[in-house]
Amino acid sequence: MSEMNNQPNKNRKIFIVVFIAFVALFAYISYDMSSRTTAPWNKPKQLKRALPGATPDADSLKLDSLLKEVE
Repeated sequence: MSEMNNQPNKNRKIFIVVFIAFVALFAYISYDMSSRTTAPWNKPKQLKRALPGATPDADSLKLDSLLKEVE
């Protein structure tokens, strides 16, 4: 009779361990994805850091289509 009492307790421990492992794995994958993704409002900043000359400054009237200053 004591073996039947022990079985649900063992299953509960296995469930808790698997649940914690699943949640930890899911949290790690979520963090990894979020660290590799740029928010839409930060994309111009990211482009400016990656390619400093790729985006025009605030005064774009001084720039032609080839990003050269017009005199």
